[in-house]
Amino acid sequence: MILAVASGKGGTGKTTIAVNLARTLGSPVQVADCDVEEPNAHLFLPGTLREQHIISTMVPEIDAAKCDCCGECGRFCQYHAIAAVKPVPMVFAELCHGCGGCVLVCPKQAVSEAERRIGVVETVDAGDITLVQGRLDVGVSLVPPLIRAVKSRLAADRPAILDAPPGTSCSVVATLRGAQYVLLVTEPTPFGLHDLTLAVDLVRELKLPFGVVVNRAGSGDDRGQAYCREQGIPILAEIPDDRRIAEAYSRGELMVDALPDYRTVFTRLWQSIRTGI
Repeated sequence: MILAVASGKGGTGKTTIAVNLARTLGSPVQVADCDVEEPNAHLFLPGTLREQHIISTMVPEIDAAKCDCCGECGRFCQYHAIAAVKPVPMVFAELCHGCGGCVLVCPKQAVSEAERRIGVVETVDAGDITLVQGRLDVGVSLVPPLIRAVKSRLAADRPAILDAPPGTSCSVVATLRGAQYVLLVTEPTPFGLHDLTLAVDLVRELKLPFGVVVNRAGSGDDRGQAYCREQGIPILAEIPDDRRIAEAYSRGELMVDALPDYRTVFTRLWQSIRTGI
């Protein structure tokens, strides 16, 4: 089973839900921290680093001796990563998506490819939980390739929980593709409701089954719950606005460990997810 935990905005408690779900399962499980720009699942799942892999993408290199500045490479590139100027076209590696099309269209075979590092993928053993996380290098903007590298390290014989980046951008789409169920985490605020509607539109566009968890329930209004009822969206769990949860979080402790009463909430949440798949 591949479960993705996502949210329309940051700060809703997405990682909190993901890591506590993993702990509650009680059997070997994988957590993939796909928020590669700011991974934080490791704060709650300390363990032993098993593997670290450098991840690279391919970017064009132009041979000035062969290039006649015909401009075909620049015209082909949809991302304007090549400027066909004389005497040699300029390559903007930060914009390149590594499709390799410029190599194919060059009539003089003046374009080749070279590796460009974008980040690392780490595998950490934390008891029954295997954490796979990506770390994007500073100054790099290509998030989806690193997310795909994180997902490629997951074993097929164990369930996986994908902790998605916040929002509804291409990095979230890269995370959700291949998931069997999506858990959308929201909060009872006007911003939470607004961004929940965006996330719902996204998962519906991707045709993925999904449900909602309301975090910090009772701290705001109930417009989010009303929206879910109107749209026929199942609310699978509500986590109350409990100061003790925040205190455990600040210490890097899992909710289900620090406050065992909440283990039942996550056990029932697992059951609801399995029913919805």
